[in-house]
Amino acid sequence: MRRLAPSRPGRATLPAWVRVLALGLVVAWLGLAGVGGPRIGQLSGLQENDSTAFLPPEAESSIARAEAAAFADADSLPLFLVLTRADGVGPDQFAALGAFVQGLPAVDLGDGLTMSDVVTTEPAALIPSDDGEAVLVPIALASDEVREKVGESTVLRTVIDALGAHAASELGGDGFTASLTGPAAYVADFATAFAGIDGVLLLVALVVVFVILVLVYRSPFLPFAVLLASVFGLAAAGVVVYELASRGLLSISGQSQGILSILVVGAATDYALLIVARYREELTHEHSTWAAMKRTWRGTVEPVSASAATVIAGLLCLLLSDLASTRSLGPISAVGIVAALLAALTFLPAVLLLAGRRIFWPRIPQVVDRVDVAAPEHRGGLWTTVARFVGRRARPVWIVATLLLIGLASVAPQFRAAGLGNNEVFRVDVPSVAGERVLTDHFPAGASTPVTVVVDEADAPRVVDALSGLDAVATAVVQTEAPAGPPGQGQPAPQVVDGRVLVNVTLDAEGQSIAAQDAVAEVRSAVHDVDAALHVGGLPAQALDTRLANEHDVRVVLPAIVLVVFLVLVVLLRALVAPVVLMLANVLSFLAAIGVSALVFNHLFRFPNSDPSTPIYAFVFLIALGIDYTIFLMTRVREEVPRAGARPAVLRGLAVTGGVITSAGLVLAATFAALFVIPLVFMAQIAFMVAFGVLLDTFVVRALLVSGLAFDLGRASWWPSRFADRPPRRAKLGS
Repeated sequence: MRRLAPSRPGRATLPAWVRVLALGLVVAWLGLAGVGGPRIGQLSGLQENDSTAFLPPEAESSIARAEAAAFADADSLPLFLVLTRADGVGPDQFAALGAFVQGLPAVDLGDGLTMSDVVTTEPAALIPSDDGEAVLVPIALASDEVREKVGESTVLRTVIDALGAHAASELGGDGFTASLTGPAAYVADFATAFAGIDGVLLLVALVVVFVILVLVYRSPFLPFAVLLASVFGLAAAGVVVYELASRGLLSISGQSQGILSILVVGAATDYALLIVARYREELTHEHSTWAAMKRTWRGTVEPVSASAATVIAGLLCLLLSDLASTRSLGPISAVGIVAALLAALTFLPAVLLLAGRRIFWPRIPQVVDRVDVAAPEHRGGLWTTVARFVGRRARPVWIVATLLLIGLASVAPQFRAAGLGNNEVFRVDVPSVAGERVLTDHFPAGASTPVTVVVDEADAPRVVDALSGLDAVATAVVQTEAPAGPPGQGQPAPQVVDGRVLVNVTLDAEGQSIAAQDAVAEVRSAVHDVDAALHVGGLPAQALDTRLANEHDVRVVLPAIVLVVFLVLVVLLRALVAPVVLMLANVLSFLAAIGVSALVFNHLFRFPNSDPSTPIYAFVFLIALGIDYTIFLMTRVREEVPRAGARPAVLRGLAVTGGVITSAGLVLAATFAALFVIPLVFMAQIAFMVAFGVLLDTFVVRALLVSGLAFDLGRASWWPSRFADRPPRRAKLGS
């Protein structure tokens, strides 16, 4: 039985210099939060969600885009106004439409702006559909101007809303219905989808984490200290990321901003859980909170720092990516992990020291006779029971766990990651997708996203003939000086720049769909047969090049992550066998998560496909973050080996860390699950894959597979370190 030791207030008093230092740290973090908090919100204004900016300059579509810039403003953002009329569009309607188009530059956008201020060329084209029921009006918006903020929105959203209202007002009486689609419309809807990143997403994540912390700590005060550490860490990351992004040193997208928020909150909370658990344990031995904190810091700084170093090293491997969006996610997330680590190791201990034991109210830890709390005879609870079970049945436990993971991993080949079309990326109905459906009802599906080829004027007929013969191509025409008019009018002259012309190719497949990408491959083959030096571009071509870049990343980035994380484990554990076992276990866990995700995405959520980068992002987070919990376990096991021997140390480590690691896994899974609030398929898939993978790692890989296999291997786990030759001094709990 534990006996309360007599109170010794003198020893429990916090030294004055420690109190001043702790207070200084808290004030410093408050000041940093005051600067960094607004920066998090301002990151939305630096977002780049246009995939054209992410491809490397040597990609064929990037070269083609540069070539096509001579025929149009390279910074223009296409918007397509589709006007439909059930009774058909005749000559009388064309006259009205002509007057409507001529009046578009004068459309009022508010704040002293008109349409003429945000377009690169005056809208003039009227492209009739073959069925005679629709007219397409292309509008070239100035990319930089429409990205500016107007109040809580952007000029782009204002333009789209104003155009829709103007068309309804001017043409609605004549039976016309207006729809807006094209790249500009999709960018606007992406911006709307990501608008809640610095508000709703963060609020949902913090509320979920707060609820879990209240259940874990059963204290009304302690969760606030942990959450403040997370929020302050995010603020610190916001300062650094904003400065780097505003100087053009990295690009930030809505995806990377959302992942940054979730990653910092989850990681900081995980580190805080480990620190608080160890601090509570030390408070049962020490009257002085300062002495308890010193022991806590010494006992946690290595595993927490090693965990952070592992994640950072894995994330920085993304710098090997061909895509700017993936490449920038590495340093952005690494900055977030550093900030989370600093907040957990400085701000949280300062608050714990200033608040004293009262912060644990109503379960205030009291000093008891010093005992070996890791020893089984002094512990109880679920994880001691699990540890005893693993000790008695170690080999069957890890074999069954391995077979379960192999079974789940066998479904991984069913995971589809060939890409998502424009109308497949959103989980909710959005105006751009609705407009795309209207456009494809009356025009070729690829009308809003043409494929482009710049050729010598003399070679244009050969290229057009070669492309017109492809089944996947609806039309292939040379761009003209002026837009085509109503049926019956003559064809304008070709637009020639330095002896070259632009061939616009309209595909039968929609936008950036897999069918469109396959069609681009056919177009490239046909074009290269004419002239191998020609380059095929356009949004469908960029989608294909993005898919090829992601395939390159899978071959290069993923092995690099495995190697780097393995080397970190070797340095941390000072062994070779254990790191090999841990890496194999985590890779198998990742494949199992991919297998389950394939079943859920294909049959439950019925997602049509996945973004090619989804498995890469999932791999980074599940390998780098998943190894965290194994590091927490194995560093505690290594600490116990000198006292208990290799095999008992495994079970003692599992019993001691089981509760805190499980809580940490639940917190991290819950924070990533918060990404579901963003109505994009990509974010929902990342949310599920990482949340499920973390839980699988927490409850199966770490608790059963790693523990059982480490116990079965015994001292061999630590080869070639000195622990491999050290005989156990005890043999309790699994001797």
